[in-house]
Amino acid sequence: MNAIKEFFEYILNQFTTVGLNDIIDILVVSVLFYYIIIFIQDRRAGKLAVGIFLLFAILGISSLFRFNVLTYILKNIVQVGLLAIFIIFQPEIRSMLEKMGNESVKNLNLREAGDESETKKSIEALCTATQELAATKTGALIVIERGTKLGDNIKTGVIVNADINVFLLKNIFYNKAPLHDGAVIIRDNRIYACGCFLPLSYNANIIRNVGTRHRAAIGMSENSDAIVIVVSEETGIISLAISGNLERNFDFYSLKKRLTKELIQEEKPHRKVKLKLPINTNKTK
Repeated sequence: MNAIKEFFEYILNQFTTVGLNDIIDILVVSVLFYYIIIFIQDRRAGKLAVGIFLLFAILGISSLFRFNVLTYILKNIVQVGLLAIFIIFQPEIRSMLEKMGNESVKNLNLREAGDESETKKSIEALCTATQELAATKTGALIVIERGTKLGDNIKTGVIVNADINVFLLKNIFYNKAPLHDGAVIIRDNRIYACGCFLPLSYNANIIRNVGTRHRAAIGMSENSDAIVIVVSEETGIISLAISGNLERNFDFYSLKKRLTKELIQEEKPHRKVKLKLPINTNKTK
């Protein structure tokens, strides 16, 4: 009984010595571990993380049982482990940091009325061009740049810097045009470049019946916050890639609704506050 009493007294003493800094420290570490788990979940990094965990577990067991040779080898491996982690996780870390940087400034991106009007016109033209390309089963890949700048991808194509025009987009993706296999990149409501190369996604969970064009769209959305419109050359199906997810079977109206939601910052209407004046119940004589 005394041992149990001493144990609970020890636990109670530990809690009484916890200060505000300790609580904040624990919360920050908990949030950090939570986001690390979310980050590696459903990624290639997940399997690598399991392998690293097993490596540390073996190191702990070898140290416990004094396997000197095995411990020596594992300790030397761990010494360069941090650098190896950054090399192995480089694509995932880069994607995470880019999205974090974009989220941190998203709320600072204020749209003017003129910009919103131009964006609406651009969405209308993009949806019309996409619908007409889908009707003729003309393959297309249109990237709409947002917070993450796509300068590296733009350099792989040809600068156009033209207004968004339905006929121009149809001519670019005409199957005998020299630049039809590449992607068009939209920047600031303009067709900024065409014939651009995009990174392919190697996500094993992508359905098998999508081709290189769709994998490029998913890869682009994984590495940036861009919105990518895809028109299938085989079926004419319109798809949308956002944040590594591919959504399919859009038509003119559903595509317009989704692009409007994603690209136009909707301002919440200000509520009118009604002031209730006190009622004087005293009758004036």
